[in-house]
Amino acid sequence: MAQHGVYGNRMGRMKELKNKCSTCVLGQFCLPVGLSPADIGRVDSLVDKRIHLKKGDSLYRHGDPLSAVYSLRFGSLKTEHTLPDGRLQIIGFHLPGEMLGLDGIGDNQYQLNAIALEESEACVIDFHDLEGLAQQIPNLQQQFHRIMSRELTQDQRHLLSLGSLRAEERLAGFLINFSARLEARGYLNNEFTLRMSREEIGSYLGIKFETVSRMFSRFAESGLIQLKQRQVKLIDLDGLYELAGQVNPLHLNTVKTNC
Repeated sequence: MAQHGVYGNRMGRMKELKNKCSTCVLGQFCLPVGLSPADIGRVDSLVDKRIHLKKGDSLYRHGDPLSAVYSLRFGSLKTEHTLPDGRLQIIGFHLPGEMLGLDGIGDNQYQLNAIALEESEACVIDFHDLEGLAQQIPNLQQQFHRIMSRELTQDQRHLLSLGSLRAEERLAGFLINFSARLEARGYLNNEFTLRMSREEIGSYLGIKFETVSRMFSRFAESGLIQLKQRQVKLIDLDGLYELAGQVNPLHLNTVKTNC
C-alpha cells in the first residue's frame, strides 16, 4: 500500500509538472515566448484549470461573457460565426499551441462559437488575471500583443485570398498552410487527417462543398495528393505551391545558401 501511495504521489507530481507552461512543449507558440524562467513560473500560476472537450463540445459560444482566453493543448477546434439567416460561417481551424477567445476582448463577450472537431483539451487563462500580470511583466504583454497581431494578420491574408484567388488556389493554399502548421509542431507535414468536413472547408474557403470535393479529386488525379476519405498525403508539394501561386520556402533557403 505504501509503495502504491508513493507511486501515486510520484505520478501526480509528474502530471503536475507536465501541465505547467514552463515545461509544455507548445510553449514556443503560446504566452511563455521571450520570458525569463522566473516570469514563466509566474505565468504557471495563471493556468490552474483545463477543459476537456469531446467532439462537438463548445469551448465557448457567441454572446457568452468574456471570462478567459484559452490555449489549446491537444486536439483541434473550429471557430464559427452565425450569419443573420442562420447559416454558419467557419472563421478558422485551430491546432495545439494556438490561443482562442481573443474575439471576446473588444466587447467583453465572445463573438464566435468555438467547437471541438475531435477530443481536445484547452488551458484556461483567466483574462483579468492575465491583464494584471501583463502589466507587471512587459515581455508578457508584448507577447500577448504579438499573438493578437498574428491572428489579425492571418485573418487579413485569408480575406485577401477569398477576394483574389480561384477555388483551386485557395484549396492548395489551405493544404500548404495546414501542412506548415503541423510541421512547426513536430507532426508529419506530408500525411495527416483533416478533422473538418468538406462542407466546413468550403465554408472557410468561401466555395461550395461540392467544389471542394471536386478539387480534391482533381488534385488526386493530377498526382498532387493521395486521398482516402479524410486522410491526405501530399505527393507533390512543389506542385501545390505552384498551384497556389506561392514559392516553397525550402527553395528560398537553398537559393540563399548557394548565394
